[in-house]
Amino acid sequence: AKGKKQFEVMGFESISDCLDRMSKEGYMPVRRTEKPIFKEVIVNGEVDYEPAGRQIVFDAVPVEKE
Repeated sequence: AKGKKQFEVMGFESISDCLDRMSKEGYMPVRRTEKPIFKEVIVNGEVDYEPAGRQIVFDAVPVEKE
């Protein structure tokens, strides 16, 4: 049996693109995780971090074939 796999929503695709890709590979999502993405910016000579979007990752399991 195949195990769990993570699918990351790539920058160029929508969430539904990612779900389509997942199902083409025979997986279904069980959990969605969002992680903020930060970028470094220099403010007055200090390094600061500001939100630059979010990364969405789906935990997926193989679809059971009957």
